[in-house]
Amino acid sequence: MKKVYTCFCTDVIHEGHMNIIEKAKSLGEVTVGVLCESQMIRYNRFPIKTTEERIEMIKAIPGVSNVIVQNTIMYDEVFEQLKPDYVVHGSNWNSPSMQVIHNNLLSLTEKYGAELVEVPYTYNEKVKRIDRQMTEKLAMPELRRARLRRLLEITSIVKTIEVHSGLTGLIAEKTVVADGEGIDQFDAMWISSLCDSTDKGKPDIELVDMTSRFRTIDDVMEVTTKPIIFDGDTGGLTEHFVYTVRSLERMGVSAVIIEDKTGLKKNSLFGTEVEQTQASIEDFSAKIAAGKRAQLSDDFMIIARIESLILERGMEDALTRAFAFRDAGADGIMIHSRKKDPAEIIEFCDKFRAEDKDTPIVVVPSSFNSITEAELAEHGVNICIYANQLMRAAFPAMENAAKSILKHHRAQEIDSELMSIKDIITLIDEI
Repeated sequence: MKKVYTCFCTDVIHEGHMNIIEKAKSLGEVTVGVLCESQMIRYNRFPIKTTEERIEMIKAIPGVSNVIVQNTIMYDEVFEQLKPDYVVHGSNWNSPSMQVIHNNLLSLTEKYGAELVEVPYTYNEKVKRIDRQMTEKLAMPELRRARLRRLLEITSIVKTIEVHSGLTGLIAEKTVVADGEGIDQFDAMWISSLCDSTDKGKPDIELVDMTSRFRTIDDVMEVTTKPIIFDGDTGGLTEHFVYTVRSLERMGVSAVIIEDKTGLKKNSLFGTEVEQTQASIEDFSAKIAAGKRAQLSDDFMIIARIESLILERGMEDALTRAFAFRDAGADGIMIHSRKKDPAEIIEFCDKFRAEDKDTPIVVVPSSFNSITEAELAEHGVNICIYANQLMRAAFPAMENAAKSILKHHRAQEIDSELMSIKDIITLIDEI
């Protein structure tokens, strides 16, 4: 019999998938690939089911002879190992990511003398409803909160982008890039105190209260599904921090990061240019321990941010604090630097990893922005946060538009630099 291959990236089987299976069965012996979790999060939405559960789901479909795990989004490995005569795929090639896959399949079928069989894409009201239900499930607090820990197991580094509104949340949720090497997207979102304050026209001194900041979380959560890491500044008083932990956990936030400073908070990038006081190891450890006692689930993470390098207290102080905060219960360590050279960040990571192989390390490469995610991962970094780039991109673009209108007394000159209202509207889903 001819060998027929198709790949599914889904948590549920609907009539569109069955149409592909039926066509595949008519051509020969059917092997179905299940895209692995590490590739699912790059190509599609986050899987609700594990790879093993999705394998069993496919095995239960009548007419499927074999089920394998597809380890890459592109099909090169499948063709090398399986050498199928036919590959059956839906005809949904419109998006840039799907066009990359289409080109990959066309190249491989020509190389191996196989045939790509396209089945008309199924997207009726029933399928749309199933798709919407799956998205809604991903947005539920219980599922969303646990997702950061799963990401830490699935991927070498969790790519996280700052958001400060529902619209920027949608950008983080829906931005996908595709090229001949593969497909990529962000894994998580960072709700920054700096950007939340800036968006409201307020200084970054913990002036915006938690009630207002929780409203930003609500705005983002209402239109997205990706896990959220919350910038908790200093955490405030320990007695207040425990309530913040409970509130964030209940909302479905995955983690809070608090920094080991006390008194009036000033932005870290000022370093020693302004007066900043680092909390004692004992006091900050007690705050972490109190937060851990307050949380109700095992999913939520409290991550300790260490300011020793920012305040020029030295590497040994940073490491001493890191191990103390870990022992106090911190689920991760964030190390920060305002130097343009990433050398001291790399040194910290290497020294920390020499004694601790497992505790997640978080970095924010705002100043030392030349280092890549892959290079950070090589030194044991687990979470990379792009902490303010969307806000910094928006301000000059908006200011430029305002200046152009004032200069020309009309909007025509700036129009070519603006996104169309139609494109903005299509970004926003309708129920």
